[in-house]
Amino acid sequence: MRQTFGSVTTIGGILTTDILTRARAKVLEQGIGLSEEETLEILQLPDSEITAALELAHEVRMRWCGPEVEVEGIVSLKTGGCPEDCHFCSQSGLFSSPVRSAWLDIPSLVEAAVETAASGASEFCIVAAVRGPDERLMAQLREGVAAIKEAVDINVAASLGILTQEQVDELVAMGIHRYNHNLETSRSYFPKVVTTHSWEERIATLEMVRDSGMEVCCGGIVGLGESEEQRAEFASQLASLSPHEVPLNFLNPRPGTPFADVPVMPTNEALKTIAAFRLALPKTILRYAGGREITLGDLGTREGLLGGVNAVIVGNYLTTLGRPSTDDLSMLVDLKMPVKALSDTL
Repeated sequence: MRQTFGSVTTIGGILTTDILTRARAKVLEQGIGLSEEETLEILQLPDSEITAALELAHEVRMRWCGPEVEVEGIVSLKTGGCPEDCHFCSQSGLFSSPVRSAWLDIPSLVEAAVETAASGASEFCIVAAVRGPDERLMAQLREGVAAIKEAVDINVAASLGILTQEQVDELVAMGIHRYNHNLETSRSYFPKVVTTHSWEERIATLEMVRDSGMEVCCGGIVGLGESEEQRAEFASQLASLSPHEVPLNFLNPRPGTPFADVPVMPTNEALKTIAAFRLALPKTILRYAGGREITLGDLGTREGLLGGVNAVIVGNYLTTLGRPSTDDLSMLVDLKMPVKALSDTL
């Protein structure tokens, strides 16, 4: 019998304050994610406990998600020139970063989708650097999605910023099955990261997407200068949305942005964050996204895949280089982790 009194738990009559013991009983055995306070305890574990935390997170992933890894490629339909001031992003037109505005033509978009499918990916996400889509972008997306669906068998997702209800309905009609709109960070830290729109505006879009029947993809970036408490807050706020997928980015400081001089997150903190997010979100796809190459390197990337991560973006990101898709796929083979087939996601 398990009883909890504040932060102290009795399991089988034995008193314990060990967060990993409590997490095993709650998350692994019952599939219930850690609370904000419990997630903070994972983030504040001593480094000597990192391996144990990752091992438990891996057990949770295997029990509640299974062994498969979902692979995704992304491409930018509209790059740069964004009117928003997300302080980490080199696509903002308000900063002196070197990224300049550009549009991708439809044949190039289709080619990227075909190449993504050939890499073994089941997901292809079309991204645009905008506050929200205008009619030009929606028309480009309609044409692009139709051409992709005619050319290749792959799930198409989109990430176009803040939406209206009419745009949500149109995306559903196009056949977009998953929509990405990251909260980026916790509600309490958000004003330090973005000032041109609010956290509440992002939540409103996500709620409309969820209610439409599209899958919700919502994550963010860690290592922006937030505290451990705010990192735990962020994990809890993501869990409250019940997202299908959480992409986990690690800040890769970009020249010309306000966060250009923020130090790269230490590997030990990144690994504890992976374990904490898995234990807070036991049944969610937890996807490696940007920044893992510089924050974790090859060894740390493997540790994360054996510590709760069960999806990866392969190839390059929007404005930074990733790992070659062949390297990631070879790593999955080495780890004996099967790539999720397209037929399983339809």
